[in-house]
Formats: sequence, C-alpha cells, structure tokens
Amino acid sequence: MEDDSSARERALEDALEATFPASDAPANTVETGIRVGVDAHLGTVTDNREAQQFELVVNGQTAVLTYERTPHSLVLVHTEVPLALRGRHIADTLAKAAIDTAHAEGLQVVAVCPFVKAYLRKQKPAHGN
Repeated sequence: MEDDSSARERALEDALEATFPASDAPANTVETGIRVGVDAHLGTVTDNREAQQFELVVNGQTAVLTYERTPHSLVLVHTEVPLALRGRHIADTLAKAAIDTAHAEGLQVVAVCPFVKAYLRKQKPAHGN
C-alpha cells in the first residue's frame, strides 16, 4: 500500500509542478479584479496589477504574492510575508485570493512558488487511508 501512496504523491507533485487547472469560477467574486478577498480578521487582499502582485496590508506592513499574468494563466511566483506578520495564515489568505481570482477570470493556475504548491497540496481532498 505504501507503494501506491508514494506513486500517488509523486503524481500529485508532478501535476502541481506543471500546472493546477482552474475550474468553476467561485460565487460572489468582485469582477473588477481589484478587491479579491476579504478576511474579517486580516483585511482585504488587493490585486495590484501594475506591480503584478496580490497584497495584504496588516498593521502597516505589506505581505505579497507576486505573479505573472498571461492571456491563459496566472503564474504564482513568490510569496513574502514580513517576519512580524508570520504565523497568522496571511500567506494562505494571499494564495486563496490568487486562486479565486484565476478561477473567476477563467485562467489556469501555474504554481511556481513553493508555498503555493504546498497550499494546493493541503487543499486536495484526501483519497483513501
């Protein structure tokens, strides 16, 4: 059984490294692409298209998830959270907002950022024991 589990893990890793396809667009998405996610405890994630990054300002400090947008995909490149803000799931909030934005715009998510890859792995439903 461990061999099947290892094979599944490798297959998942390969799929995540290649691309993570967007599926149905989420409900209640802001169509302007500016306000993309709100967490009652953290605030609003914004899509700063000029800087090509999602941003979340908390206590005057900015956490970012940089990206490259193509006509068909949103390539998530790097997540950076200031030391003082770590441990508050801010990177999770940025990743979710980026993925929701890609889904809303019908774009394929390409996870280059190691954090986003790990986030996507955690979001996958467990198969079997």
